Amino acid sequence: MTAVQTIPHIAPTQGEPASPAAPPRGRGAKARIAHEEFFDYQPTSTADLPDPRPLIENLTRCVIEILAGARELEQIARWVTDDVYRTMLSRAAISARARAARGAPAVRPTFSVGEPRITGPRDGVVEAVVIVTSRARARAVAIRLEGLDRRWRASAIAVL
Repeated sequence: MTAVQTIPHIAPTQGEPASPAAPPRGRGAKARIAHEEFFDYQPTSTADLPDPRPLIENLTRCVIEILAGARELEQIARWVTDDVYRTMLSRAAISARARAARGAPAVRPTFSVGEPRITGPRDGVVEAVVIVTSRARARAVAIRLEGLDRRWRASAIAVL
């Protein structure tokens, strides 16, 4: 039989916080606040950003070519967030496997990009839908741009 040892409860002394939920003290707390304040993406107002139309049209063209295997994903890495990059990487890999299963080579697609329909749900955010047509089909590309670090970055891209 083993003995169970109990630890007596020690009450806080004068000047100590009574609850464990007190804010952290010391150098680690300052470093965490400074990192989030200075090194995280900084939102930018729409008035301080350029016209998003050229970026929307170019991103649409690039996304279709990436999925077709005619363009490398790294070429748009600067203009998309990390989540969008990971999603596009997964979609490009699935498209490459489908082409390999059919035995089809990666070719540059022939398509036309329609006029983007752009809305601004709030300051620093732009959402757009662009219709892309080819001989075989029409697709819609939905893009959400956010003003981060004084430039537009795509925080969501969906190809339907």
